[in-house]
Amino acid sequence: MKRPVRRVHTRMRHWIWPAVLAVAAAGLSAGSPAGADSDRSGLPEAIDTILGDPRMEGGVASVVVADSASGDVLYQHRSSGRLMPASNTKLLTSAAAMELLGPDHRFTTDVLSDGPRNGRTLRGDLYLRGTGDPTTLAKDYDQLAAKIADSGIRRVSGRLVADDTRFDSRRIGDTWGGDDESSYYAAQISALSVAPDTDYDTGTVIVEVAPGARAGDKPRVSVTPKTDYVDIDLRATTVAAGGADTVAVERQHGRNTITVSGTVPVGGGTTKEWVTVWEPTGYAAAVFRDALAAHGVRVSGPTRTGTATPKGARQLASHDSMRLKDLMIPFMKLSNNMHAESLTKAMGHKATGRPGSWGDGLAAIGGYLKTAGVDPGKIRQVDGSGLSRKDNVAAEQYVTLLRSVRGEPWFADWYASLPVACAPDKFTGGTLRSRMCGTPAALNVHAKTGSLTGASALSGYVKDKDGRELVFSIILNNYLPSSVKALEDAIVVTLASSTGDRAVPVTPRSTRAAERGGGELECSWRKPVRC
Repeated sequence: MKRPVRRVHTRMRHWIWPAVLAVAAAGLSAGSPAGADSDRSGLPEAIDTILGDPRMEGGVASVVVADSASGDVLYQHRSSGRLMPASNTKLLTSAAAMELLGPDHRFTTDVLSDGPRNGRTLRGDLYLRGTGDPTTLAKDYDQLAAKIADSGIRRVSGRLVADDTRFDSRRIGDTWGGDDESSYYAAQISALSVAPDTDYDTGTVIVEVAPGARAGDKPRVSVTPKTDYVDIDLRATTVAAGGADTVAVERQHGRNTITVSGTVPVGGGTTKEWVTVWEPTGYAAAVFRDALAAHGVRVSGPTRTGTATPKGARQLASHDSMRLKDLMIPFMKLSNNMHAESLTKAMGHKATGRPGSWGDGLAAIGGYLKTAGVDPGKIRQVDGSGLSRKDNVAAEQYVTLLRSVRGEPWFADWYASLPVACAPDKFTGGTLRSRMCGTPAALNVHAKTGSLTGASALSGYVKDKDGRELVFSIILNNYLPSSVKALEDAIVVTLASSTGDRAVPVTPRSTRAAERGGGELECSWRKPVRC
């Protein structure tokens, strides 16, 4: 039985470390509960002052800080106020996945047939069956094709059938923005897909545009992985050295035609863009068919998608994904939306036996959250990633979850997946690797970031100067500046700098410095990653 949070009272290098920070007038503590003045450490006043920053004028915040072990609430500001959590939604999804699927869960991709073998010819159809692996690379499909060739098969008389029926046919989440359609962080979800890189950006291709040799030449364009599933509509031109670099790469709606427009100067750099495909099942089938051909296996019939593999079909080759506890690293460190959605649908399938759907997956997540002490009746979760602006969660619910999961047998692996402040390696620091450097929070804070236009969040763990572990959740909404992450950082660095008896307040960085660190999207959602 997990203990609920017990409320006893309220409450980079550009940091300013004042010896004393003037405490703002009473108006700054709006939303703090009565009895806050019983806290003599100064922590409530310090955080209230940060939330009173002009960047939050007209905005709204939900903030809770608690002792991780005891549950004592050290600070709260509109603790039950439901706000858009952006990618903090992944805390709910990832914890549920570790519990419901298990840390050793693997996705499988199989090649099967129900037809007879006649020498080097396989009579009938060849089935490629996926179960939702968001990490399958082109080389994995190549290895499957190699296994087919190594078995002696050189011809398939029937079709290549791509079986994506483990998931339903709904490709995008609730209220995802139409203008995000070609953006790689909003790729379509299928039980069969391809990731072009080891960040595992499933459902996308990488388009590189380099200048031609001289002005007037067409730029040189390459696609990774090499596939004819997408077509390039090249409208861009090379201009003289020193000219403007205005290259834009975007997929046309409802098609797999990628338009490359603008200008690139002679001697200029290469533009690299990750672009989603339309219908990722067909993409996976195309990559696999090409791999079969490269290994000398010819499929006579066309490709068909969305058809289930017949019962009794025999397995010819299989690929297993990494374990879930390992997949959690690219998922959480890089805030990968597609991983969240694939896991959500996988949980839905496991819970019901039906094709995985958002509805069944979210119901499964809600069931887990109840056992963790989170009240699903007090939150709204409509997708797994937080890309939807309909997701609503209060900071107190995150603090409850963060305390609850500490008792789970898989906690160590889950905790290891959280980004770490100022840890430079991409798969350690993740979306926090450029934040809070040069402060007591560096290499101390383990937390999940979240960003949408007008919504920012940071929730996780930090140790104070006494070595006491604190859990915190900061959700900020409805602000107008491009970023308020400096305010989140100031709160967390204040926690890391303080003791139980004495708060050491920190002034947030300037707006200009904060904007250099990132704006309205997760830094991992800006490719190439520069956070």
